[in-house]
Amino acid sequence: MITEPRTRRSLPIPGWAILLVAVAALVVATAAITATLVAGSGPFRMMGDRPGMMMGGGSFAGNGSAGLMGGLGTGSSGQPGSAGFVAGTVASPRVIRVYAGPGYAFSPSSISVARGETVTFVVATMGPTAHEFMVGPGDAVASDTPGTPEVADIGMMQAKSLTYTFDGPGPYAFACHAAGHYEAGMRGTIVVVS
Repeated sequence: MITEPRTRRSLPIPGWAILLVAVAALVVATAAITATLVAGSGPFRMMGDRPGMMMGGGSFAGNGSAGLMGGLGTGSSGQPGSAGFVAGTVASPRVIRVYAGPGYAFSPSSISVARGETVTFVVATMGPTAHEFMVGPGDAVASDTPGTPEVADIGMMQAKSLTYTFDGPGPYAFACHAAGHYEAGMRGTIVVVS
């Protein structure tokens, strides 16, 4: 009796398995880029200052864009109340970087400012979801009051800036009001230090 050799037959890879591997690769890549940006080194290093355009007559300005590769600013050293701290002014705002995501969180989630200080927030999205950044009095931010300073549609690996002067006692806050994001906890506090 003659038998034919058996051949191995390949099984097709299911589509869900390919999708699972792709999502895992995206998560790992996002985590690596986030770590690189937070550490301030590597190919995405942020150098130089590029705050939003100042507009006269208001307490906030800008919604300018700054690409991640183009530089986002370095800010001043220290925190309000500490030695060596230099408060931002209208002519020379202090730059604070805020990272939106991955997920529904800001980093940092709490920021200290000096009373009367002008700050340029440079907000970068660190995941595939677009976010917005609203800053101002806590009650206006919580209720998404029209006219409260904000930048919208900050897409993946994009950065946009907004300049705001903290000319009152507070409380102040920041948040993302893209559909469902605020409800998922995407908000932060701003403490005014006298």
